[in-house]
Amino acid sequence: MTRLFAALAGLALAASCASALAQPQAPAASAPPQAALPVVLSARVGEHEDRTRFVVELSDPVKLRVFTLSNPDRVVIDLPEVLWALKAPDRPSGKGAVKSYRYGLFRPGNSRFVIDLNTPVSAGEPMILPPEGGFGYRVVLDLFPTTAAKFDEAAGWPADLRAREADAEKLAALIAGNVAAKAKTAVPKKVIVIDPGHGGIDSGTTGVDGLMEKNLVLDEGRRLAVALTKRGYTVHLTRDSDVYIPLKQRVDISRSFNADLFISLHADSNPDASVTGASVYTLSEKGSDREAALLAKKENQSDVIAGVDLAGQDDSVSHILIDLAQRDTMNRSARFAENVVAQLGHATDVLPRAPHRSAAFVVLKAPDVPAVLVELGYLSNIRDCDQMGTDAWRDGVASAIADAVDRHFSPEIAAAPAQSGTRAASQ
Repeated sequence: MTRLFAALAGLALAASCASALAQPQAPAASAPPQAALPVVLSARVGEHEDRTRFVVELSDPVKLRVFTLSNPDRVVIDLPEVLWALKAPDRPSGKGAVKSYRYGLFRPGNSRFVIDLNTPVSAGEPMILPPEGGFGYRVVLDLFPTTAAKFDEAAGWPADLRAREADAEKLAALIAGNVAAKAKTAVPKKVIVIDPGHGGIDSGTTGVDGLMEKNLVLDEGRRLAVALTKRGYTVHLTRDSDVYIPLKQRVDISRSFNADLFISLHADSNPDASVTGASVYTLSEKGSDREAALLAKKENQSDVIAGVDLAGQDDSVSHILIDLAQRDTMNRSARFAENVVAQLGHATDVLPRAPHRSAAFVVLKAPDVPAVLVELGYLSNIRDCDQMGTDAWRDGVASAIADAVDRHFSPEIAAAPAQSGTRAASQ
C-alpha cells in the first residue's frame, strides 16, 4: 500500500553511496545550510479503541509517503531530510498496535520514521494540518486494525524506491571500482576500512547516561582514521556522518577497496549492569557462546530497524560466503583480534572472560578481507559509559587499535603469538 505525495529525489541515494566510499573530508562549500531544513518538533502516539493515531509536528510542511512492510510488520513514513528537535518524544505503551518507533536520517536527502507493530494495521490517508493553538504543521496518520491477510496483501515496497536502490547499488560498485583502480596506480599502502556501526535512523544502543552508540563509534572511527593515516596507512570509513549504511554495503565497501583489514566499531549492552570491558569478535557461524550469538542476532537486525528492502535476500548467501572464506583469511582475522585484545588491555578495561569471541556478524562475512568487530565497552555499565565519554579514553583506545594494526603488519611481531592485555575488567 503506497500513499505517494511526491517522489523523493533519486539523486539523494547516489549521494549517499558516494559519501560512504569517500575518505573523511570537510563538508562541501555548496552544501545547503542546515537551518534551511524543516525541523521535526515532536512526535506522539494516541491509542484509541478504534485506531492508533501517530502525530508528527514540524516547522514547515513537507512532502511524504507512507507504506507498510511485512516480516516483521511495520509502517514506514518517508520524509525529505529534516532536523530533529524531539527533546522527549512520546512513546507508546507497547501494549497496543504500535510496539515502538524509530526515527533519523536514512540517507542524505531522506529521513524516515519506522513504526514497529504488535498487530497488523491499515494506514489511513495522512492528514496535514496547518499551524494553530501553538503547534506547527502536523502530520496525522491513523492506523486502523486489520487482518494479517489484508496487511500482507497491501504491504510492499513502492516500485520507484526499489528501482532507486537497485540503481544506487550499481552506482556504488562503479564508484568503488574507479576509486580502487586509481588507488592501485599510487604507491602501495596497506588499506584499512573502518566501519562505525549503526547511524542515521539506527541509533544502536543508548547508554545509561544517554550516550548513543552511533555517535560514540563515529567519533571513535574518525579518531582511529586520523591515527592510522598519520602512520602511513590508506584509510576509508564506511560512513563519516550520521547516515545509515546497509550491512551488505559495508562489506562491499571493504572489498571494493581491496582492504587489508576491516575494523567494525560498536558498543555492547548487557542485562547485567555490572558487566564491563571491551571485547573483539571474529567470524564464526557457530559462535563462541550463547551471549555472542544473541549479540550477533541483534546487530544483524540493523537493516530491519532502518526499514531496508530485504525482499530477495537469500539466507543461503551467508552459508555460501562462509564456505568460500579461505582458512587463511579467518586465521589472519583471529591473529589480528588477539593483537587488538592485547593492545586494548593497555588502554582500557577488557572483558575478563574470553575477550576474543566469535559469532556470525554480517559485516564480517567478506571471504577475502580479514575482519574484526570491536565492542568498545558496555553502554549498560555506568563506569564504561563514564570513560567512553572522555576525549582521553577515546584517543587512547584509537592509539591502541592503531598499535594492533602495526603489530599485525610487522614481519617480526605478526608471526608471534599476541600477549594478553594488562587491564582486566571485573564481571
